[in-house]
Amino acid sequence: MLTKRIIPCLDIKENRVVKGVKFVGLRDAGDPVEVARIYDRQQADELVFLDITASFENRKTLINLVEEIAKNIFMPFTVGGGIRDLSDIRDLLNAGADKISINTTAVKYPDLINDASGKFGSQCIVVAIDAKKQDGSWQVYINGGRTPTDLDALEWAKKVADLGGGEILLTSMDYDGTKDGYDLLLTKAIVEAVNIPVIASGGAGKLEHFYDVLTKAGASASLAASIFHYQEYSVRQVKEYLREKGVPVRL
Repeated sequence: MLTKRIIPCLDIKENRVVKGVKFVGLRDAGDPVEVARIYDRQQADELVFLDITASFENRKTLINLVEEIAKNIFMPFTVGGGIRDLSDIRDLLNAGADKISINTTAVKYPDLINDASGKFGSQCIVVAIDAKKQDGSWQVYINGGRTPTDLDALEWAKKVADLGGGEILLTSMDYDGTKDGYDLLLTKAIVEAVNIPVIASGGAGKLEHFYDVLTKAGASASLAASIFHYQEYSVRQVKEYLREKGVPVRL
């Protein structure tokens, strides 16, 4: 059985780690390089870096900061935010990213998923989906959760997989930062709709929440920010809890 992954996330704004609730009310959570080094010491399976205002501000990702973090960690490193084309992806991979995450540009230009997977390999192409409940289904949002689209999250996830996306980073906007638990219904629906790994994001607040989304909803990995940034739990505590509950993790 494949081990389940625990992934801290650095939401970056103005060169600082920030965290909010439901994508608003951002507050400072530290220096990105130092925070990344802490998670490296805690044996996180991966680290995700999201430049959350890059697409909205129509600029590229903070590549110098990506390079600095990459030099200081030894775990797989995923970077997203402001990626527009194949050259941006190449630049970030050359700067030390192991994977890239695309959201807004993937929605606007879906062929980029296929082109990027063909050029760099699907294993390093993550497609992020920010979804919000709307009349019994889930609607896809772009531009850091600011702009609704007419896409249904399940249908978009299937298309992402068909286009060669290697992994989906799924964030429930309704649950993000609430610490009330992951959106199990949304996550399970996406997991069952695609044949690629799904990283669940949005809502982790207790150890049980990780167990639930990895077992009941079938996510391949769970991503969290607040509870790690503000030291409510360490990555290792989460993994030790999961191992005690019979969930395969790397320790």
